[in-house]
Amino acid sequence: MKLVSRFATGLAALGWIPTLIITSQSSQDFRPIAQERTPIKVTRIYTGPDNQTHAEEYEIPLGLPRGATELSEPVDVTSLQFRRTSPNYFIDWHTAPRRQYVITLKGESEVEIGDGTKVRLHPGHILLAEDLTGQGHISRALGSEDRISLFIPLAGQ
Repeated sequence: MKLVSRFATGLAALGWIPTLIITSQSSQDFRPIAQERTPIKVTRIYTGPDNQTHAEEYEIPLGLPRGATELSEPVDVTSLQFRRTSPNYFIDWHTAPRRQYVITLKGESEVEIGDGTKVRLHPGHILLAEDLTGQGHISRALGSEDRISLFIPLAGQ
C-alpha cells in the first residue's frame, strides 16, 4: 500500500510539473500583439495609351496616427450624389462622365473592362473612375437587391 501511495504521489507531482510547464509556455501566447491596420484600397479604372480601359488597385496613404485616427491628405471634390440602381441595371460600353469616386454602400455590381477583367463593387468598395475616353467599360448589377452608392466628382475638371 505504501508503494502505491508513493507512486500516486509521484504521478501527481509529475502531472503537476508538466502542467506548469505547458501553462507557462501557453501564457506566452497571450502577450499583447500590435494589430495590423486595415489599408484603405481603391480600384482605379483609367484609359491607357492603347485607348482601352485598365484597372489597378492602390492604397490611400495615411498620415501618422493621432490617437485612434489616421487621416489621408484632403481630396478636393465638387459635390456628392446618392444613387440607387435596381437589380436590372445594365449599361453597355460607356466612359465615365467625369473623374469621380464611386463608393458602394449596399448591394453589388461589377464593371467589366476590355480585356474581360471584371471588378466586383461590393459594400465598402471604392472605385475611382477615370476612363474618360476610349472604349470605356460595361456596368451591371449583381444579385437581387438594389445597389446604393455615392458618386463624388473630383474638383478641377
